[in-house]
Amino acid sequence: MRAVIGKYLDSIDTLKLEDRMLNYNTLILAEQGAGKTNLACKIRNFVIDKGVPTLYLDFDDSHEDEIELRYKDEHFNYIRFDDTEEFDKAFEALLAEKKHIYMAVNPKFFSNKRDVKSKLSKTIARQKLLDNYYYFFHDIQNLNGFYTKFEDFLLYMLSFTNLQKCGFTFLAQPHETFENPHLKLLFTFLYLGKCSNANYFNTSELKNLKKNRFFYQYRTAYPTLLFNEIKSSVVAIDEYIPEE
Repeated sequence: MRAVIGKYLDSIDTLKLEDRMLNYNTLILAEQGAGKTNLACKIRNFVIDKGVPTLYLDFDDSHEDEIELRYKDEHFNYIRFDDTEEFDKAFEALLAEKKHIYMAVNPKFFSNKRDVKSKLSKTIARQKLLDNYYYFFHDIQNLNGFYTKFEDFLLYMLSFTNLQKCGFTFLAQPHETFENPHLKLLFTFLYLGKCSNANYFNTSELKNLKKNRFFYQYRTAYPTLLFNEIKSSVVAIDEYIPEE
C-alpha cells in the first residue's frame, strides 16, 4: 500500500499519508543527500494513486538522462521548458490528456522585475493546471540564484496557493527564507531532514539526522488554520525501489 511511507521512531505506528495532504502544502527541507527526492517520490506515488495528475517542476534544469530512475515509471512524461512554439504544442498535448508531467526548468526564464510576468510564471499558473494538478517544486541547488528571480518570493507563493485547488510539495535545501513565520503558515506538513545549521526551525535534532530520517511536523485537522495544534515526531522514510 503506497500510502504507508515509513514509520515513527517514537512509537510503533506506521507513517501513512492522509487524503487531506492533497489539498494542503508540504515542505521538505534538508541538505543534499538527506533523502528529499526519495520522500518526494513517495508523495508523488500517493498523489498518482489518488487519481490526481502531477506537475513536477525540476528547477535544476535536469536533462532526461540525469533524472533518477525512480521517477521513470509509466507516468513519466519529460518536457523541458522553453519559450518556443514547439514547447507550447508539446505541453498543451500533455495537458489535454491530463498526463503526469516532469518539467525541467531553468530559473533564468523567471522575470526579475516586479511589474513583468514571465511566460514561465504564466505557464505554471494556467487555469488547467491550477484546477487539476498537484504541484512539486524541486529546487536543490543555487538557492540564492533561484530566489532572487522573485523580488518578493513570499508574495508570489501566497498568491499562488490562493489560486490552486490542490496543494503542492516544495523541496529545498535550508534557507533563511523558510524561517519567515508567514511562509511557515503555508505548510501544513513539514519534513525537516539533516541541516548542519541547528538554528533552522529552532531544533538541534536536525544536525545529526541520518539519511531518510526527518523531523516531521504537521497541523492537526481543525476548521481554522491558525490555532491548530502542531504535532512533532521523528520519522524514518522507507527507501523507494522502483519495480522492475
